[in-house]
Amino acid sequence: MTPRGDDGVANRLLLALPKASLRRLQPALELRKTTKGDVINRVDRPVEYYYFVNSGLISLVKLMRDGRSVEIGVVGIEGFASPHTLFGINRAALESMVQVPGSAFRIRRDDLIRFMAADANLRNTLEQYALFAFSAIAQTAACNRLHYIEERCCRWLMIAHDSALSDTFQLTHEFLAMMLGVQRSGVSIAANFLQKAGLIRYQHGQVTITNRRGLEEAACECYAAMHKEYERVIRAPRKR
Repeated sequence: MTPRGDDGVANRLLLALPKASLRRLQPALELRKTTKGDVINRVDRPVEYYYFVNSGLISLVKLMRDGRSVEIGVVGIEGFASPHTLFGINRAALESMVQVPGSAFRIRRDDLIRFMAADANLRNTLEQYALFAFSAIAQTAACNRLHYIEERCCRWLMIAHDSALSDTFQLTHEFLAMMLGVQRSGVSIAANFLQKAGLIRYQHGQVTITNRRGLEEAACECYAAMHKEYERVIRAPRKR
């Protein structure tokens, strides 16, 4: 489980900043409760606030013309949604909504850009995260095309587990289906398989991780690959 700083910060991107950079940011950061279904950003709309996830999970969703939607990525305690709008046109490329409730530090977009202009360390960290976010979306596309549903389900459960900061968290069949790009019936089969294997307990829209090591062994390569990539591009906390 990710440790929290003395000030209650669990977001890994904020924790990766030099202490001086985080101190400058903190007066502009507002801790907010996030509720399932909250829409953080709407596609093609300007981004007014950035939400640095402190617990829970934000889903990045692609909406289709016929009304269907599919998740193409998630944001947990490793970062924040829509980092591309820091470096160009302010228009959200994807719908961002809360899927696992928790909390987030909110900051105005204009304020964060102003802090970046005055702080090279902050700017470098956020640029590196934008690179990671693009890689994560590409990894998800490859994962959805090449890996079995049970492997992908294990991957997403571990991502949710990391950011929920709890062994038990809300996760509906509908959300899992959107995450995995499959029909709800396929999710039921995968969840039942994992439950019978003793890896999870699932009931009434709640998942309990009962065997994390087993999930790691059953997952595809993508979870470990993206964890390694994050550690590579987001450096360990610099000297304070």
